[in-house]
Amino acid sequence: MRSCIRLLVGRVAYSCIGVLTLLCCGGTESVPKQTHDARGVIRFIATDRTKAVIRHEAIPGYMPAMTMELTVRDPNELKGIKGGDTVTFRILADDDKHWIDSIKVVALGKSTEPASPTKASHSSGELKRGDPIPDVALIGETGNEVWLSSFRGKALAITFIFTRCPLPDFCPLMGRNFASARRNLAADSNGPTNWQFLSISFDADFDKPAVLSRYAKNYRGEKADRWLFAAADAAALSHLAGPLDLMVNRDGGSISHNLRTIVIDPSGRIHRQLDGNDWKADELVRAIREACASNASGSPQAKPHL
Repeated sequence: MRSCIRLLVGRVAYSCIGVLTLLCCGGTESVPKQTHDARGVIRFIATDRTKAVIRHEAIPGYMPAMTMELTVRDPNELKGIKGGDTVTFRILADDDKHWIDSIKVVALGKSTEPASPTKASHSSGELKRGDPIPDVALIGETGNEVWLSSFRGKALAITFIFTRCPLPDFCPLMGRNFASARRNLAADSNGPTNWQFLSISFDADFDKPAVLSRYAKNYRGEKADRWLFAAADAAALSHLAGPLDLMVNRDGGSISHNLRTIVIDPSGRIHRQLDGNDWKADELVRAIREACASNASGSPQAKPHL
């Protein structure tokens, strides 16, 4: 009996040591809350193999067909893989970020599928400060028509999203950053009051007003003050794409896009761009305050619709 007790105590102690070892030494990697199998075509691989642009098929229950710049946890998995190769892989995500692994080639690339250097999440150039933003009509979350010119006199923060984007460091991150910046600005009793946030969906066919209204509550709660969600149709996107360096392409059922967040001053001109998904909420707060201050002498009247 004593031998059995000693053996049991030894096993328990060994198990506890193992748990402590994991907690103290090896438990630093993220534990995924989402894991999905996927298949797609490699479009571009970063030099350090930490990123890969993949045009993937629809992932049922998770994401439509997209062309995305995905994070690769183990760069060695991309050894020998080239643009145009068809691969299977896993997409994993926690609350803050995503990554892919288990990358396997299932079909070698063809000459008709060249590698593309297009990055899905970053801008391709600096916008020119002081350039006017085109005036376009959007479809608001209540179904009403919203013109960008209706925000003249306010510093306007614009970001582009679509509600079916599940990756936590893409469109959802834009929403979290906007929510944090909005709280900070609203809590500053001595801060500016002439500001507005606007989240624009480029997926107007799916993101109808009711969809946008439900989605908005995930980030701003029940209070809609100074934060509007709207959708831009193809005509509106065509007018915004050039001036804002916005990329939204539909290719064989797949959507590719970059992340664009722009601060517009109260006169309707570009004040600052925030690139990709690298910016923080406090940067947006500073940009909004700067834009408001630049127009402290007075607000111009809204211009007619173009």
